[in-house]
Amino acid sequence: MNLILMGLPGAGKGTQAERIVATYNIPHISTGDMFREAIKNETTLGLKAKSYMDAGDLVPDEVTNGIVKERLAQKDTDKGFLLDGFPRTLDQAKALAEMLTDLNKKIDAVIDIQVAEEVLVERLAGRFMCRNCGATYHKIFNPTKVEGTCDRCGGHEFYQREDDKPETVKNRLSVNVKNSEPILAYYDEEGLLYPVDGDREIDAVFADVEKIIEK
Repeated sequence: MNLILMGLPGAGKGTQAERIVATYNIPHISTGDMFREAIKNETTLGLKAKSYMDAGDLVPDEVTNGIVKERLAQKDTDKGFLLDGFPRTLDQAKALAEMLTDLNKKIDAVIDIQVAEEVLVERLAGRFMCRNCGATYHKIFNPTKVEGTCDRCGGHEFYQREDDKPETVKNRLSVNVKNSEPILAYYDEEGLLYPVDGDREIDAVFADVEKIIEK
């Protein structure tokens, strides 16, 4: 069972990935983990990726694709894997299909956790912090017990980090939507795309994910 997990920031992808990995005992393969492992093991491609990263440059597709192929060739993926954070572009999706053919594997399903953008903005932009002690709160999910007063230190000054501000969050989401649309369309044409409504309780979302996997 070889899966790709897709979803915009704040859609709850990380939580569902943990559930899938724990339930089906397959490795969770994220781009970050692959890079760290390749660099730690000092593979040729890992060292090449490190040289780009150290210079502050984007790692080119041929290096990223090579690192992914190295990882997917490892023994622990024989019974399946969950890919997270790859592919990020249509070219990477096509390269993945080729490398899996070489490895005599194929993608069984692409699960897309879908949540409306306005809900995601509410989730992502609701975070605020105490200026005095740094305690973190959320307007909806974790408000202060007394409005305007920090639970931890009793301070009354709060602020939002730049990347938590609504306009920054909206921009981040629109970039993600633009990047993911061609990939989702590609997998839809391949008959592999399974959308899941992510704007529900975690258990309800996972019940739908399980139905897709069992099918």
